[in-house]
Order: sequence, then C-alpha cells, then structure tokens
Amino acid sequence: MRFPLITLLWLCALCAQGFTDTSVDRPNILWLVSEDNSVKWIGCYGNSNAQTPHIDQLAADGFQYMNAYASAPVCAPSRSTWITGINALSMGTHPMRSRYEIPHDEIAYYPDLLKVNGYHVANCRKTDYNIGGRDDQDCWDNSGQVDWQALKQSTPFFQVINLADSHESRAFGEVDNTEHDPAHTTLRAYHPDLPAMRQNYAHYHDAVTKMDAAIGAVLKALEVSGMAENTIVIYNSDHGGVLPRSKRFLFSSGLHCPLVVRIPERYKALWPAPKTGTQIDRLVSFVDMPKTWLGITSTPVPATMQGTTFLGNTIEPEPEYCFSFRARMDERNENARSVTDGRYLYIRNYMPYTPWMQQLGYLWKMEATQVWVAHVESGNASEVEARFFQPKGWTEELYDTSKDPDNINNLIGSPEYQAIAARMRIGLRQWQTEIFDAGLLPESESVKRAAENGITIYEMVRNPKLYNLPALLNAADLALAEDTTKLPELRALLSSSDCGLRYWGIVGCFLLNDVESAQVVLNDESHEVRAMAAWVLIKNDQQAEGLKVLRAMLVEKSYATLKILNVVDWIGAAAAPLLPVIDSLKLNKYEARVQETLREKFSADVR
Repeated sequence: MRFPLITLLWLCALCAQGFTDTSVDRPNILWLVSEDNSVKWIGCYGNSNAQTPHIDQLAADGFQYMNAYASAPVCAPSRSTWITGINALSMGTHPMRSRYEIPHDEIAYYPDLLKVNGYHVANCRKTDYNIGGRDDQDCWDNSGQVDWQALKQSTPFFQVINLADSHESRAFGEVDNTEHDPAHTTLRAYHPDLPAMRQNYAHYHDAVTKMDAAIGAVLKALEVSGMAENTIVIYNSDHGGVLPRSKRFLFSSGLHCPLVVRIPERYKALWPAPKTGTQIDRLVSFVDMPKTWLGITSTPVPATMQGTTFLGNTIEPEPEYCFSFRARMDERNENARSVTDGRYLYIRNYMPYTPWMQQLGYLWKMEATQVWVAHVESGNASEVEARFFQPKGWTEELYDTSKDPDNINNLIGSPEYQAIAARMRIGLRQWQTEIFDAGLLPESESVKRAAENGITIYEMVRNPKLYNLPALLNAADLALAEDTTKLPELRALLSSSDCGLRYWGIVGCFLLNDVESAQVVLNDESHEVRAMAAWVLIKNDQQAEGLKVLRAMLVEKSYATLKILNVVDWIGAAAAPLLPVIDSLKLNKYEARVQETLREKFSADVR
C-alpha cells in the first residue's frame, strides 16, 4: 500500500524510537460512531424519554464527557477534521461535499500513523472525508465489515464502526406508526407543538433506540471475542441533530455531542477520574480526538495536528473554548463561527442577511420540516417559531446554554453580558488567526485563486501574499459593523487589488444600502462582488440594472453560479423575471437543487 511521504518519514522516526515494538502492552481501540444525534437523544444525558440502555450502561462502566462539541455540525467537514486532526476550516475542506485537495505529502491521516506504529487499522464503513487527491479507503487495512477473527489475530487494533441507524434519513418517511409514544417527547422551544412534529420526534427516538441496540450487539461481539479486557471502547456521534434547526446549525443542538469512553482495568493509568461512572466536565473538541487516540496508543503526534490531548498519559491543559464553523451546506451558501466555554455559546454570522432555515432539498424531505414550514406560512406560528425562516439580522448571537438550552434568547445586546461577549469575540479572532481560517474568501474565489497559483487551499491560506488573513478579518469586521461613519473605509476596500477585500467592501455597502458604491463594481472582475452589487441595486428599486448583471453571469455560466442562484433566492419575488434563463441552464447537482427550488418559488410569479 502506498504511504504519503510524511508517513514514510514518520516510519523512520518511529523505528528509531522503538515504537514499533509489538511486545509493548498497548490497548486495542474500538471507536463507535453514531450519525447525527446530539446529547438530547441519549438517556444518560438527561432525556427521560430516550431508550438507550446500552449507551447508558457504557457510561456507567466508563466515563461520560459532558462537554464534547463537533468542529462542524455536519458530517463531511466533521470527518475531514477527524481523519487529519486538523480543522477542516484550516485546510479549505470546510464546504460540505467539496473534495478539495490538501498536500498529502505534508499531512498524514491518523490511521497511517497508527499503522506504522504496529496497529491494524479498520473502518466499517463510512468515510466521507471531504478531501480530494487520495481515496478515502487508502489509509485502512480493512474498510469493509468487521472481521472479529482477523482483529483477534492482528492485535493491537484500531477499529472504527459507523452506525447509520440514527442518520438524518432515518427521520424521513412515514411518522404515524412508531414504537415510541409521541406524547412522551419533549419538543424544542422553537418547534410548534403539532401532532406530526411529535410523531417525527417519536420516529427518530425509534431510530436512536435501533442505533443503541446496534451498539449493544457490537459490545456483545467484543465480549464473545474475548478481547474486551484489552480494548478501550469509545462512543460518540459525528455531530448533533437531527430534527430541523439542529444538524447544520451552530446551536447546541447541532454541536453538543455524546462522548463516552470505557477503559478496562488493566489500563487504569489512562482513567480520567478515580472511578468509573464519573461525568467528566472537561471541554473536548472533535479536533482533539485524533491527537488523543495517537497519545493513548503511544504514537507520536505530528506537528501539523491541531487540538488538545484530553485523555491518557500525555494529557494537556484544558482549553478555554471549543470552536466550530458553518460553511456551505450542500446547495446553500453559509458562513459562521461559534465559540463555547461549556456554558455560553457565541456565534458570529458572516452572512447575517440570509435566513437560518434556507430551503435545503435534503432537510425538506423530513415531515417535521414540512409541517413547520406550513405552520409558519399559515401565519399561526409564534415569533420564535417563525424567526428561523427570516433573515437573521444578527451578526452576533450569545446564549446562556445552562438557562436557555434551545438557544432562543439572544443576549448579545444585554449590558450585563458584554464582558462575556468581548472575551469570546477575542478568543474567536485569536483562534481564526492561529488555524489560518480559510473561510474569509467566498468558496468560488478561494478555489479560483488556489488553482491560478497551482497550489491547494491549505497552502494558499498560509501564504500571506495570497491570503492576507488579518486584513480579511478586519474587512469583515468593518463590513458587518453596519456603521455609516465607516462608509469611506468600505468604499476604499472596493479599490483593493484583492477581490476578497472588495467582497467585504461590497458586503458592507450592501448592509448600508450604498447604491452609489454598488454602481462602481457592477463589472468587477469578481463574480461574487458583482452578484452582491446587483443585489444592492435590486433591493433599492433599480431592478432592471441589477437583474441584467445577474442574467449575464448566469448566461455565461459564471464560476460563482451556485452563489448567484442563492442570491436570486434571497432576493425573492423581484428576481422572478430571471426564471426563464435559470430554467434553461444545465447545472451540477447542487446548482440544480437551487434551480428546482426557484422553479417552484417563481413559477406562479412568472405566469
């Protein structure tokens, strides 16, 4: 099997240090990963309606982490972070299902390093690493079904088992025939109390119970194999979810995940507390996990890895915060960051002009989404229930999750919380700088710039001549301040040679309805800038000129077509005259999804 250059170099280092000595008593690791469920679906995390006896028992026999957070609230960027130990946002692999390349000669996958250290590494079966240039299966000895006999003969082993029973798709379909009683559900404060909503909750409770049963079957197989006393068992979900406004969102419901670790007595030196059954309050980010797995297997950690080791003999001090990000979710453009200290959750929205709940083809398959949308459109929804289908309007959000677990009471404007917001704001900026936040350029411009320079996005964002991160962060802050006294500075950005700075300049002018500035950049080299400028005109009663610009870019098949289609949707009815040209386009998968949404949305207006 081909190893990346960095892994071959690691092999030499390991051999020199004696780490390949298989006589050392190293633990097997069995990592069980469920899909899409937040802590709120698990009994031992406080849901009295949940039926998860096997996870609950695992927590009683092990250690239950109470503050574990996904790096992203959706699978592919989350798993991209996992396989490398580097935040996807730091590599340019943060947009959902993008498959952008990274420098594989510099970045090993954690199974590569375990393999070199004498571990048999296996994964059943989901990968979804969101990284191009290398087959996802390449790093595994076995990427098929679990072979317990092979594991017994190949110790030490590191076996991942992905459990799809709780995936979002399991919340689809008919919801009126459930094992779980719909009356025994606790609805989120933002969900309307409707029969179909309760039924969908019950339907997903059934799915989580099936997932728990699958975990029970795996643990039984481990016992039968005779390897339980040599095996550390880890259980967590790959992010939060799964009813609408959880998965894909930077709220607690999308990020706060179960994490349980059972460590046999023979490895008691690795225990994070004196006795089993203990709840551990330490903050854990998903980016911490690969580094920690290497640590507890006595495998050296490469300098490229980010995060903090939270378990074992090489444990590091607890970080002050966990950070997460939200980027494009399938066909929908988005851009946001979050910070949590376990109690307070701070969110920075880089696109405050878009709704939280944009119509997303996959999410809209769920009965709960459909009845929620219908409830809002009927005019019967409360302010909280209707809020998430409207433009955010908030650049910043702050929630006290101990008092407001559903994150509906934004405290950002409250005087008594200003100090908390300030320190979290500073923490976010420091983290963005440290990890080389790759999301300050629109996706299409980032891809274009990296390609023009013949490098990966990972390399580009580490070159200050190509990606001036401090300047981009400052420009974004300036744009989102919505301060009319800063208009001269925003207009100055429009003259920059950097399209990223021009982009933030026009975003600021958009938020201030600066038509004069928009006119200046209607023919900008950047299609992202042009699209925003056209929108400024359209929302300020200059529809003909703005629509002309958008139409021209669509006809010429702009490199930013997906963003332009999103802008058309955000504009609303005023953009309906564009439907004939949109209808005629031959588009890729995600563009076609927005195309279909616009057909449904505008067909009546055109007629």
